[in-house]
Amino acid sequence: MLEKLQIIQQRFDEVSDLIIQPDIISDQKRYIQLNKEYKDLSLMMEKIKKYRTLISNLEEAELLLKDETDEEMLTMAKMEMETAKEQLPKLEEEIKFLLIPKDPEDSKNVVVEIRAGTGGDEASIFAGDLYRMYTKYCQSKNWSVSFVDSSDGTAGGFKEIIF
Repeated sequence: MLEKLQIIQQRFDEVSDLIIQPDIISDQKRYIQLNKEYKDLSLMMEKIKKYRTLISNLEEAELLLKDETDEEMLTMAKMEMETAKEQLPKLEEEIKFLLIPKDPEDSKNVVVEIRAGTGGDEASIFAGDLYRMYTKYCQSKNWSVSFVDSSDGTAGGFKEIIF
């Protein structure tokens, strides 16, 4: 995993250098593409930096435990070691998740269409509930939602809604 992290570090440095070059800035399509990649890599670099800090803290704590005789320092080293060991597995999982290649379709827009189907008024109420559920989910993910079209149901809800 450390080798992959090193490759990502190199790519981040490369993109950082490319993004400030005048010929790249003049090519808007390439510039936007590099900006997106820079943003994705910077999130990964944050995690990598935190991971390396935890590894370093763990190694320092182990050295202190071997060499130190002061009780306070030993206690602090043990606490630091426990904290690092506690946080490392979670951080490793986050990094592994970020290492999964992204689907090119992930950044595209989606059109959602909900239809009430059979069931009369209850189906249209359920369609309204689904619409509210999906819009709340989108808001929690900071995605923008825009309303396209709808047909209102007789007892509330929607016969059909597109967003």
